[in-house]
Amino acid sequence: MQKQTLIGPFSQVITMDNLPLKGALTDDKLQIISEAGILIKDNVIAAIGKFSEMYANTNTTDIVTLKGKHVCLPGLIDAHTHICFGGTRATDYAMRNAGKTYLEIAKAGGGIWDTVTQTRKSTKEELTKNTIKRANRHLKNGVTTLEVKSGYGLSVEEELKMLYAIKEANKSTASDLISTCLAAHMLPKDYTGSEEEYLREISTTLFPKLKEEGLTNRIDAFIEESAFSEEQIKAYFEKAKEFGFDITVHADQFSTSGSQTAIEHKAISADHLEASTEKEIMLLAKSDVIAMALPGASIGLGCAFTPARKILDAGGALAIASDHNPGSAPMGDLLTQASILGTFQKLTNAEVLAGITFRAAAALNLQDRGTLKPGMLADLSIFHTDNYNEILYNQGNLKPCMVWKNGTLVYNKHNS
Repeated sequence: MQKQTLIGPFSQVITMDNLPLKGALTDDKLQIISEAGILIKDNVIAAIGKFSEMYANTNTTDIVTLKGKHVCLPGLIDAHTHICFGGTRATDYAMRNAGKTYLEIAKAGGGIWDTVTQTRKSTKEELTKNTIKRANRHLKNGVTTLEVKSGYGLSVEEELKMLYAIKEANKSTASDLISTCLAAHMLPKDYTGSEEEYLREISTTLFPKLKEEGLTNRIDAFIEESAFSEEQIKAYFEKAKEFGFDITVHADQFSTSGSQTAIEHKAISADHLEASTEKEIMLLAKSDVIAMALPGASIGLGCAFTPARKILDAGGALAIASDHNPGSAPMGDLLTQASILGTFQKLTNAEVLAGITFRAAAALNLQDRGTLKPGMLADLSIFHTDNYNEILYNQGNLKPCMVWKNGTLVYNKHNS
């Protein structure tokens, strides 16, 4: 017999249903169900309607009656994070704010290689434990699905260690962790060959193991002057496609060419885009590639935001993620960052919420979450307010009071 749970009444359920994947959104397009109830059967939504009517017609159902005013959103989705890592980069942050350049910080022992060194020193068990801790922090902030990248191992053995840690962490947190292999993060400093030789080694040695052990279905690469060029990455992505991996790209963070690479290789998303010009914006808008803004990196580095307004007005699909990492985006608070991006880029609340729900789900190639409607996973973020506008208005200060994942209550502020 199926387990049934009726939750309500909600002042508002913001379904995020019947909205397009691409283009600008106005707030009046949001489907809002007032005085609503949500019926869950096992781990999916069975029905959404008026709570009073659903309550009167229920039989063998557990009823969770909410006291006070509550707004329900789909569980939030953070589609770009690096929360599996060792150590800290607090010194980098202090040096950057004191005016030091990226090169100066790297010469002083900081930068990505510092995290690589500290991650390599960490055991798989330590990485697993810290990934769980960070994932659970995101969960309390309403994030029920988050992508987690490798990329601080930068060798076959160390990348495997990270991906094993992510897989183990996924078993011990209520969140869904979607792993991505970012072995093409940069050329390791201790690698004696060329960029092409490193990429060939990874693609021929690591890719088969990823498939055999089900460690990931996603391959990422950093296309940048300090990492890999469009030409260098071509064979790498072609090999990834041969194995059936989905592709995503760190693109246009400091220079352009990454978004063009994403389009040419039919990537699911192009992430960062802080340096994108009108040319890249139009190319992305005409493509099926989802543009992913990472406001956490802009805040952490003190640089321009992704041109989100222009991307949407051009007809592009925009997702928003935290980029939670130890270097450029240590905050790791999706709702706060998305709210700030909305302020600076003049995004409607509908556009911001779409970017962290169903459009983020599309960036992970997930069709079973991101909206609230029958048949979708019962992932719910519930806020103690009677008006959904309060959520972004408070810029992350209004946290969820309850979080449900797969039809199970996994966080209750009043019991924590």
